[in-house]
Amino acid sequence: MRFRFHWASPLHYINTPDNQCGYDYERDCHDEHGVKGVCLEGAIKNYTSQLETYGSRATGGKYNLTQALLFLSHFMGDVHEPLHVGFTSDEGGNTIQLHWYKRKCNLHHVWDSFIIEKAMKEYYDNDLEVMIEAIQKNISDSWSDEVTTWEKCNGRELACPGSYADESIILACKWAYKDAKENSVLEDDYFLSRLPILEKQLARGGVRLAATLNRIFSSKEGYTRESEL
Repeated sequence: MRFRFHWASPLHYINTPDNQCGYDYERDCHDEHGVKGVCLEGAIKNYTSQLETYGSRATGGKYNLTQALLFLSHFMGDVHEPLHVGFTSDEGGNTIQLHWYKRKCNLHHVWDSFIIEKAMKEYYDNDLEVMIEAIQKNISDSWSDEVTTWEKCNGRELACPGSYADESIILACKWAYKDAKENSVLEDDYFLSRLPILEKQLARGGVRLAATLNRIFSSKEGYTRESEL
């Protein structure tokens, strides 16, 4: 998606002040030119509001809602990857060069790809469906007491990307950046302690995307039924 829609590049991340370990919309949500709202939170709010027009005669045809759904799904994944809400100086770990076992890479790529790839190989027979089933089982079993909290949003908001972003930068400080300095070597200790964090973030992202879509379309159905009475 990033390569096809070049204009969307700044919508995939949020840069925060180094070592602040907190997100603030007014301070942090802008592009490199300082344009406000051009960041992950702004993108999620934008595409959520576009989807909210589903079924509306007044805005019929104004938005490509299929594209809006795809963007929303992608950005909800991004905001739950801790280093998509990282430090400004290292561009969310992109400029921190290190080794993942014997492979030279940057820290951002470790969290975007390599932890999951190793987990797939070590625990899930390189089968994505098996990994998804394991996460779904944790959602219904081990994490079931937390799911209601994950789903909740403040007030009448359809999605709460600011809260998700704040959660991610806290996790980035505590887990992603810790022990991952320039030229360091990340091996089993890092992998085994970070995998549960990343898998839980995948679960949170999925649950919150589903809850957001339920709020959008269930309220729309309710409005339609009432309007027809």
